[in-house]
Amino acid sequence: MAKGDPGVTGRGRRAAPRSRKGATGDPQLVQLLTADGERIESATGPDGTEYRVDFTDEEYRGLYRDLVLVRKLDAEATALQRQGELGLWASLLGQEAAQVGSGRALRTQDMAFPTYREHGVLYCRGIDPIMPLGLFRGVDQGGWDPNEFKFNMYTIVIGAQTLHATGYAMGVHMDGRTGTEDGEAVIAYFGDGATSQGDVNEAFVWASVFNTPLVFFCQNNQYAISEPLERQTRVPLYQRAGGFGFPGVRVDGNDVLASYAVTRHALDNARLGQGPSLIEAYTYRMGAHTTSDDPTRYRIASEVEAWQAKDPIARMKAFLTKQKIADDAFFAEVDEQARTESVHLRERVLAMPDPEPVTMFDNVYPTGSPELDVQRAQFTKYMESFEGSAH
Repeated sequence: MAKGDPGVTGRGRRAAPRSRKGATGDPQLVQLLTADGERIESATGPDGTEYRVDFTDEEYRGLYRDLVLVRKLDAEATALQRQGELGLWASLLGQEAAQVGSGRALRTQDMAFPTYREHGVLYCRGIDPIMPLGLFRGVDQGGWDPNEFKFNMYTIVIGAQTLHATGYAMGVHMDGRTGTEDGEAVIAYFGDGATSQGDVNEAFVWASVFNTPLVFFCQNNQYAISEPLERQTRVPLYQRAGGFGFPGVRVDGNDVLASYAVTRHALDNARLGQGPSLIEAYTYRMGAHTTSDDPTRYRIASEVEAWQAKDPIARMKAFLTKQKIADDAFFAEVDEQARTESVHLRERVLAMPDPEPVTMFDNVYPTGSPELDVQRAQFTKYMESFEGSAH
């Protein structure tokens, strides 16, 4: 879809004639779409930056389509894991707006470094959604080309990708690919729990000192597996940026419009040579941390219900309906597309061939090695010992 420009005075298209600082009584939160679907023309961040978007009706509908498709594909992956077809899955349920908003804010030349949950950003970068399922099914290592899609491979080690992103952004800066509107910016995704990792704090230091074109995008979904936010910090996470010498902002992570506006502004500042920044997308993980987790052991149902009232898809649908941008026929068409694509995804996963165990040695080194050849031979002999046995 085409992308509107944040921070630019709009043409008044369907926007409520008002502006707000903060949202829901929280002056720290940038919000452009309330939980009940009311449009806010502009919102002011903690440093005085005014955020707004200027989308066409078709672009608004495109964002809604993205949100619905991403959620449906994610739900299908969860179902596949529950049925034994995937080894593990980390659902993004509840975080669709933060991912679609920031993902659509990326320009073609920008580079993204994900965790293992950025399925929505992956979708926005044009990567086949089958790719991460191959990884979690154990049949390959993910399979996409990071250089082609400007989207790095999933990173399982908590926080490690922030250092990878910092090093890449240092290279962008040293190569002179910043300072103009067509410069390259970098974004690193991580969660609230990762902010307690040394890697993330080291990345903050290096990114700041070397003035890298890097946006740190923290999806604060309130839990680091079972550890609540108050076990990670005594202050709002975005305020940590000040201690490292760069700006921070908190955005309503369930608001796709605000997530887009804040991310696009930060990326454009980065590409122009103004250094790193931190975005805290304040959202909620509606499901389990991964399919190996049971969230009912550490949070209560009423908390989940309170966040369900802030659902990112429901608010976008309410906005489209109130502003007469979309009708029932459009919503039905999107739902049918989501159903069709999820069924197709399931069929493709089930059709994936199971690789022979010995193939795990194939791509360790580009030209092999004597040590690897010995290990391969030993493993092959071990596997052959089971042929014809009762094992």
